[in-house]
Amino acid sequence: MIGDINPTRVIAQIIVIFFGIGLHEFAHCKFADLAGDPTPSYYGRVTLNLFRHFDPVGAVFILITILSGWGIGWGRPAPMNPNKMRNPRWDWFIAVIAGPLCNVLQAVVYAVALRLAIGMGAFRDVDPASNFLFLVLFLGVLTNLALATFNMIPLGPLDGKWLLGILLPERLRYSWFKLNDQFGFLVLFALIFLFPGALSRIMSGPITAAFMVLMGMHA
Repeated sequence: MIGDINPTRVIAQIIVIFFGIGLHEFAHCKFADLAGDPTPSYYGRVTLNLFRHFDPVGAVFILITILSGWGIGWGRPAPMNPNKMRNPRWDWFIAVIAGPLCNVLQAVVYAVALRLAIGMGAFRDVDPASNFLFLVLFLGVLTNLALATFNMIPLGPLDGKWLLGILLPERLRYSWFKLNDQFGFLVLFALIFLFPGALSRIMSGPITAAFMVLMGMHA
């Protein structure tokens, strides 16, 4: 319901997702560039101007789904050519995994800031549900862990597809990419829109465990 939307939370979520997705895509491009691939630089993507890393449709989808209460979307795929990297297989692996690892690093930074703020009593007499700083830090941890976990699913255009394929022997790798190109997005689409409960169960365990570790909480 639109009337039930918390504007403070929506703004905090937009900020977190902007940096989460933008820095994720920048990390891909930067590590591909460091590996000798000129493709990201050619397309102007080795930049901290995070607007360059956003896909217009993906950005609109993010805004719509935030208003629906969950928030999911995508940035512009990082242009990378492993054949132009110095070590095509493993440099490509590093450039791909740099995206999810960047989200994990962001989650760590937000968690450290949140724990320091809580320790200093910054939120002792405030309502966390309406406090902008608390929401940015809390959602910064949770959203970046969700982005890292979501991108590790080996389907469709997600990073997990490439990471798994890179690790497979060459003949299996070709078959895996071909199969995923044909059906991966459809399966991912079904998980997101037809079986959201299944997707939630797949992701909730790793996200919850990582969140508790970062926040110093015990099971």
